[in-house]
Amino acid sequence: MVRVLVTGGAGFIGSHVVDQLVEHGVEVVVLDSLAVDVHPGEPAYLHPEVRLVRGDVADERAWRLAIGDGVDAVCHQAARVGLGVDFGDVRRYVADNDVGTAVGLGVLHDVGFTGRMVLASSMVVYGEGRYRCDEHGPMRAPPREVGDLDAGRYDPRCPRCGHDLSWAPVSESDPVDPRNVYAATKLHQEHLCEAFARHHDVAVAALRYHNVYGPRMPRDTPYAGVASIFRSAVESGRAPVVLEDGRQMRDFVHVRDVARANVAALLTDRPHHGPLNIASGHPHTVAELADALVDAVDGNALRPVVAGGYRLGDVRHVVASPEAAKSAIGFRAEVSFADGVAEFATAALR
Repeated sequence: MVRVLVTGGAGFIGSHVVDQLVEHGVEVVVLDSLAVDVHPGEPAYLHPEVRLVRGDVADERAWRLAIGDGVDAVCHQAARVGLGVDFGDVRRYVADNDVGTAVGLGVLHDVGFTGRMVLASSMVVYGEGRYRCDEHGPMRAPPREVGDLDAGRYDPRCPRCGHDLSWAPVSESDPVDPRNVYAATKLHQEHLCEAFARHHDVAVAALRYHNVYGPRMPRDTPYAGVASIFRSAVESGRAPVVLEDGRQMRDFVHVRDVARANVAALLTDRPHHGPLNIASGHPHTVAELADALVDAVDGNALRPVVAGGYRLGDVRHVVASPEAAKSAIGFRAEVSFADGVAEFATAALR
């Protein structure tokens, strides 16, 4: 029987990966700290057939206990996610994401691991996505200026003519350009895993998740994604507050689809090495998400408020092409935006 170690396997995405692996007849070991700021206790949804090792990914002993007498694959989901509160979170992000990954790779090196790995990466490594100017063609978008943001000019502008740039889907070959602490740590995780892969001749699939949403998302936390923030507001009877003008383009992909992508990367006959965009291929604006959540709960609920303002670490548009994932691991998203949001509107949060 195939044995897979899933770090963060009690979390939002990790727990769905665990459920689907068990359905495929895989023996699963979960390494999760069950940190009190994330879990008030052992979650009831954690699959009863898995072996749970409670420990921090920055603790070498926890990795060794979880690996035991060997695993065939590692699915590294454990991470501190989201934009955070402010730059003061930098130590926690580096400790959880960079150091935790380095400790795990060090243990895998010590035990002579030769299986395959799947890393939970993120679309944030791209910074601003792909853009083009109608006059000057494709180009990278420079960081948005604070003066423009304060004035309500949210779209990146061409550095040559000053006109607004138009977005286009990013591919895995597009340049990376992390623009906040979380993004920097996710890219460093990719680099650490790539270095490990070169030295050990193993395949590491870095799955660059786009905006994941669905059951078991954490609620009421600054580290949650925008979907959870909107959902928490709707549940408490508050109007979702949409920053900027609400026209930010994102690809919202359901957590069960993301779990399917992980399982495919872990179990496909031919291991994939390198990054893959994990997205639906059907982008929507942030305002469309807020509207859809309100509509799914009650047409008379408080309508979303487009409040302007911004968070400096946010980017304007990130939309992906999922074609490489389809070709490499046979992944195609199955949950539609309408169906997924309707379910999410009343699903249990963590």
